Amino acid sequence: MMNEARVLVVEDEPMVAEVVDRYLRRDGYDVAIVHDGKAALAEFASFQPDLVVLDLMLPNVDGKEVCRQIRARSQTPVIMLTARSEEIDKLVGLELGADDYVTKPFSPRELVARVRAVLRRAGNQAQANPDTLQFDGLSMNGLTREVEGLSGPVKLTAREFDLLYFVASHPGQVFSRTQLMDAVWDYAFAGDTSTVTVHMRRLRTKVEPDPSRPRHLKTVWGVGYKFEP
Repeated sequence: MMNEARVLVVEDEPMVAEVVDRYLRRDGYDVAIVHDGKAALAEFASFQPDLVVLDLMLPNVDGKEVCRQIRARSQTPVIMLTARSEEIDKLVGLELGADDYVTKPFSPRELVARVRAVLRRAGNQAQANPDTLQFDGLSMNGLTREVEGLSGPVKLTAREFDLLYFVASHPGQVFSRTQLMDAVWDYAFAGDTSTVTVHMRRLRTKVEPDPSRPRHLKTVWGVGYKFEP
């Protein structure tokens, strides 16, 4: 059964790239492989993938810059690969707009599961809630996925929009980071909820006039977050 989804794999280690390619093709994906950042940007434009698996450490143009340029032109989901387990490497990828990360060495089956989960979430966006949510200085259209702030249109990544729309759809309700992971990311991150913290911080810089004193996206200390209408 073909998934009919295109996956661009950017990995400079040939053996790793070969294994990832084999497992993704076995699962029915159409796969393109490149080994450096410059080739990745060219292939992204021509192959038009539905998802990118992107190594953080690449020759010529590194993965951070590739992710940055992809995000400047597209909301295509990105899963970042990193050979290091330090928290800073994970946070860098998430700050750049990556949808998920996998730390090397990894199980190819786990990576395929992540690809499935991220693509499933992206596909569900096509069935977005048609409601427009309007609050003081902020509005969100669930169908067009457009956001308007006090200064005009706000550009969000797909995951940022999902998080904002979810909490705004439940005004006043407090959610733990784990609950937000389950609701928005549709994948268990083995207890690592730092991605929620990063995305909430990014959202505040984009939709709050004063991110240090947020009007809508409130922290409930020791619990999680809530949206204040």
